[in-house]
Amino acid sequence: MAYQVLVVDDSVFMRKIISDMVGEDSRFHVAGTAKNGREALEKVKELNPDVITMDVEMPVMDGLEALALIMKEKPTPVIMLSSLTQEGAMETVKALERGAVDFLQKPSGSVSFDLHKVRELLHEKLLAAVHSKVLPAWVQDAAPEPVLPRVRQIKETSPEGSFEHLVAMGTSTGGPRALHAVISGLPADFPAPVLVVQHMPPKFTKSLADRLNAVSPLLVKEAEDGEGVERGKVLLAPGGYHMAMVQENGGHFRIKLTEEEPRMGHRPSVDYLFESLLPFRRLKRHIVLMTGMGSDGAKGMLALRQAGAFSTTAESEESCVVYGMPRAAVHLNGAMHVQPLPRIASHLVRLTEDGIDRR
Repeated sequence: MAYQVLVVDDSVFMRKIISDMVGEDSRFHVAGTAKNGREALEKVKELNPDVITMDVEMPVMDGLEALALIMKEKPTPVIMLSSLTQEGAMETVKALERGAVDFLQKPSGSVSFDLHKVRELLHEKLLAAVHSKVLPAWVQDAAPEPVLPRVRQIKETSPEGSFEHLVAMGTSTGGPRALHAVISGLPADFPAPVLVVQHMPPKFTKSLADRLNAVSPLLVKEAEDGEGVERGKVLLAPGGYHMAMVQENGGHFRIKLTEEEPRMGHRPSVDYLFESLLPFRRLKRHIVLMTGMGSDGAKGMLALRQAGAFSTTAESEESCVVYGMPRAAVHLNGAMHVQPLPRIASHLVRLTEDGIDRR
């Protein structure tokens, strides 16, 4: 029996294109379409779809408002359709924070014939979405809008950039919400740099970093090539680039960005970051894998555990949107700890606060 899909877009042309693409895979059937968020809400109650594709910008009721109401009234996996503009990227990141499982980029231009290029990606995301979890309200509501001036006043990095602990995280599908929960839960005096790989294309990683910066007492930004790695700073790998940490002759740690071939289809790759940390045995390395499809990061986590990492933590199945990457790490015996998402931030604080080995 085919999975039922609701297609929501204010453009007749786009509804037709998306519906045709969905229907080209026998695993899916377009149960209905809607031209705005209000109509989508009615169709969700009427048709009970397995998954929804949702445009962001629509008249009457936009995608963000509709998403919030769907998650409240009838939680259903939602894939957002995003424009390629910076504004579109920011709106998409907000949607991912508020309950959307994933997103698909709309090609630029008013006539989007090249949307057919993403047919396989659409089918892949639809299949992942129907097997995903719609997370409970503690994740969706964990992101109140911050008071920016207060946050900026307490963002400081170590003057000398010295640190004993280092945290590295990898996420994919469901990652923006997971990162939001963890990064916002780390205190202003967190004693370690945090390096993050989230599978996302360019522009979207910049918007995600900006959103995380707005809810964290730490400085969160998209990483730049040659940038110093410092305590109190969270650096997110930019879309389209692998990120590694390297050490200069003087001992200072810096970021190195490369455009080497994708790893398992990903650039940035979690494994690429994790493997770059293998030489730095003097650091207390804390490695975290959270929600996401596939197995990126699992082999790197295992290698780091075998190379003396201080802690390796996988998100537990109960809180993952997609239990793929963490499951692969657990299966390989790469994870020393398994923690639900709400406990990961406090878990990292305990591990770094006094240097006691809690393995």
